Amino acid sequence: MDLTLDHLTHRYGDMLVLDDVSLRIPAGEILCVIGPSGCGKSTLLRMLGGLEQPDQGQVLQGGEAPEGCLNPLTFVFQDFALLPWRTVAGNISLVLEDHGLARPQVEQIIDSVLARTKLSDFHDALPRQLSGGMKQRVAIARALAVNPAVMLLDEPLSALDAQTRELLMEDLVSLWARQPFTAVYVTHNLAEAVRLGHQIAVLSRRPGRIREVIRIDVPLSERTPGLPELDALQTRLWHLMRDEALAADQELVHG
Repeated sequence: MDLTLDHLTHRYGDMLVLDDVSLRIPAGEILCVIGPSGCGKSTLLRMLGGLEQPDQGQVLQGGEAPEGCLNPLTFVFQDFALLPWRTVAGNISLVLEDHGLARPQVEQIIDSVLARTKLSDFHDALPRQLSGGMKQRVAIARALAVNPAVMLLDEPLSALDAQTRELLMEDLVSLWARQPFTAVYVTHNLAEAVRLGHQIAVLSRRPGRIREVIRIDVPLSERTPGLPELDALQTRLWHLMRDEALAADQELVHG
């Protein structure tokens, strides 16, 4: 499934948050969205997922959902959003419970996504027994369980240390290589953006407007830390948004 953002504008009261944002995310590609704090990145993601409606413009879905899709759009959040009293398998089964699936089918789906996210040995573990990286793997496995057409990821690695972030980026690339999915990935981390994005959309400070959309032609499987082309792109992105990031931080400090 592909997504088209058609002239989205949104306000909170008198505050203009997003202004005339238009983008296209082709099926099977990952769009990374970066920009200064408060520029409307998470608001944009919520509108894509139908949690908020734009004041102007529209979100258009094109193409077909994959076979067996139980939920066309699914979120992965920064804070994992796991139920502490449920096991790993129980947290994943939560998203399958209202779809009328037979128990053997539910168990098959759970076993499959646990294997894909390297969590098979933690089927019966509780969240308190898991590291931060493993909790986020559970959140990703839960999102994959509904076989979504589009994954919406809101800074999913920002709470993790650098080593764990790198490992999970490798996991996401492996998951995409095995079965390409469409995704919109919001992040503050430029290294994540150049590692994972087929396209990178750079938003201005509030009100968020599209400053530039950059396409990366290096295959995901060939993007390794220290690759000169990616380092140069990361530097370019930082120069593109540095002054606005500083101004946005000052605005937040001064209210």
